[in-house]
Amino acid sequence: MTRIYLIRHAEAEGNLRRIFQGHTDADISTNGQRQLERLSERFEPVHLDALYASPLKRAYKTAQAVDAVRHLPIITLEGLMEINGGCWEGKPWAKLPALYPQDNDAWENRPWDFAPAGGEPMRQVYARMWETLGGIARRHPGKTVGVASHGCAIRNYLCQAHGWPIERLGEVGWCDNTAVSIIEYREGGQVTITMENDASHLDDELSTVAKQDWWRRSTRA
Repeated sequence: MTRIYLIRHAEAEGNLRRIFQGHTDADISTNGQRQLERLSERFEPVHLDALYASPLKRAYKTAQAVDAVRHLPIITLEGLMEINGGCWEGKPWAKLPALYPQDNDAWENRPWDFAPAGGEPMRQVYARMWETLGGIARRHPGKTVGVASHGCAIRNYLCQAHGWPIERLGEVGWCDNTAVSIIEYREGGQVTITMENDASHLDDELSTVAKQDWWRRSTRA
């Protein structure tokens, strides 16, 4: 059995400023750095054989925090990156409905059909995350691996790990920054989620979602 710890990056400036950051290489916020301190403590007793990250700095720095006591090489894979938002990149969330009403309607109500101009269709994220995580599992049979990625990308992966088509993406819960999921790959190809979006290492003061309410009223992917 191969076990993967799938971790969302710490709070970045884009999360704090409520902009679409996608491939925008936003750095970790001050609160995000405090989240990483808690994440590092959480992973101190966890054995890992390998560690992967998206090359975007908010994910790479999250992997560094996980790696604080073991000093594994961090392998970056573009397949772990966040969705490329194309024309949405760097835009404030509050302005997107007026700027791109059709795209925004898809994002809110049919995220599986979201395909921004100059960016990446959601269906492609769903496919590439499954292939990327599956490739990591095949590379490390019987091992335990840490993987740092992004909210939308992780949500697409968890949807498929549940055995669901992308049209059920809205049923996958949102995760806080630095939330942890555990996925087990067994012989024969069975994939099981044994922990999903757990952020118990954060209190409300450090939590990003505890300070925001958009995720309670939105289906944003």
